[in-house]
Amino acid sequence: MSDYRFPQQDALFVLRHLVGIDSIFEQAGLGDMAEGLAESVLTEAAKLGEEVLAPLNRAGDTHPARMEQGGVIQPPGFAEAYAQYVENGWPSVAAPEAFGGQGLPHSLSVAINEIWQSANLSWALCPLLTQGAVSALLHHASPQLQQQFLPKLVSGEWTGTMNLTEPDAGTDLAAIKTRAQPEGDHYRLFGQKIFITWGDHQMAENIIHLVLARLPDAPPGVKGISMFLVPKYLPEGDGLSSTLNDVQAVALEHKLGIHGSPTCVMQYGENAGAVGYLIGEPHAGLKYMFTMMNDARQAVGLQGLAIAERAYQQAVAFAKERIQGTLTDGSRVTIIHHPDVRRMLMQMKSSLQAMRALAYVARAEADLTEYTTEPEQKQQHLSRTELLTPIVKGWLTEMAQELTSLALQVHGGMGYIEETGVAQHVRDARILTIYEGTTGIQALDLVGRKILMDQGEAVKALLAEIHNDVKQADSVQLATEVQAMQLALQDSQQALLYLAQHVQDDQDLPGAVSVNLMMLLGYLCGGWVLLRSAMLSLDAERMQAEDPQFLHNTRLCCRFYAEHLLPRTSALRRAIEAGAATLMAMDESGF
Repeated sequence: MSDYRFPQQDALFVLRHLVGIDSIFEQAGLGDMAEGLAESVLTEAAKLGEEVLAPLNRAGDTHPARMEQGGVIQPPGFAEAYAQYVENGWPSVAAPEAFGGQGLPHSLSVAINEIWQSANLSWALCPLLTQGAVSALLHHASPQLQQQFLPKLVSGEWTGTMNLTEPDAGTDLAAIKTRAQPEGDHYRLFGQKIFITWGDHQMAENIIHLVLARLPDAPPGVKGISMFLVPKYLPEGDGLSSTLNDVQAVALEHKLGIHGSPTCVMQYGENAGAVGYLIGEPHAGLKYMFTMMNDARQAVGLQGLAIAERAYQQAVAFAKERIQGTLTDGSRVTIIHHPDVRRMLMQMKSSLQAMRALAYVARAEADLTEYTTEPEQKQQHLSRTELLTPIVKGWLTEMAQELTSLALQVHGGMGYIEETGVAQHVRDARILTIYEGTTGIQALDLVGRKILMDQGEAVKALLAEIHNDVKQADSVQLATEVQAMQLALQDSQQALLYLAQHVQDDQDLPGAVSVNLMMLLGYLCGGWVLLRSAMLSLDAERMQAEDPQFLHNTRLCCRFYAEHLLPRTSALRRAIEAGAATLMAMDESGF
């Protein structure tokens, strides 16, 4: 197994030149801190990721979390790594100063999170969920609950979870049965939740569960769901009680991957009922949970990038060491000399650059939404955030399946052997297209809520911006890339036109074309951010602002992507224009 190294040069190029991190610092009122801060913060985060978290990744796979009488025990070394993470102040990076946070932009924290996710995906899921819980409480909890619970979550002393899924309620949250009985200033919860990531462990002194449940007078369906805060230990005043709440992990799932991350079956109310506190208004829980869910969806897209980066680095190291085959003069060579191996490595490298740029740019839109004061611009940034979220989640995680599989293929037969370590990346990546909403759910959200609901205004604005950037890039140096982007734009416009013209006549059409449309827009956006990188690299080269070889490689990746990946948009468009008729034609008995 190769050692993980954070690709800091790639990350800083995107932050400086595509995201405009210095401008975002200015808008956040942190302009005096901008100079060199991103580089120094990422350097320190990389030390923890590379030296502490990455070496534990294999241990989490071979010595997974386990159930004991006192609760769930995390893999060896995980608790010590978490303590170091907390001691160094990493949980508080993007949280508000009012609750003990550092108040830095999310545009910087997304790069930091890439480090944790690449280094040790299983471990990193714990702080990821805490960040989501902090976001939900910041937006929707009462000032009293915020004061009581946020400082400990922000510091990392306590961790958070989200509890949606039940045995009979997966994606269909209308079927939730967990109930909440009012009792004075709190509620008693009864029910069972499944697939709860890091639902129990011994790394923090308390765990705060955000739980969807129904009040006695709740209307049926999703309109009757409320959100509750349920702590593992009941707090008393400013301190922590030793009294266990009536909530416990009763089983762990046996999974294909992410073995180091405990996926728990949680039981609420085995005895008197789990004490919980209502968040916000009754029956508004689903809306509140989507605050947490949308943050998590972009974060899972980032995980797709992160695990694929880890697999790519391992594939490159293997390709440079593995001797197979000969040249015409009879000398034996490492496999990186073979064109087909180069094809796979270039596909991985160019895709990763597109994925990273898109993930960072999408996260920056959330910062711009927060910092912009002009209402029309704020709405534009919000619409762009909402449009890009399902693309980031869906396209990046689907790409992760392909790229981790390519990394295994580079290893040949050795990749299929667990001791090599690359198989773990394939297994770990497989969950990414499923949790926080499957690829199909992301695609339906994109088509239904983000395209059709506003008559395509947000996606038209995106395509117009891409079109303008392509026009500006129309130069001799980028002619191949520009031509490929023009064709991809045409494919996107024609696919969207087909959807608009036929959706009223065919109720099956959105579901039939949504994944293909999401993937088409993903490839288009990936090409767009790579083209912008290539354009900026020409400017940076003239200014001598970056390493010339790095800039040259950036443009090579853009060209490879244009030649080898952007042509996929044409095939996707043709599949979209085939409509729903054939896939719905076969009788159920034929399957």
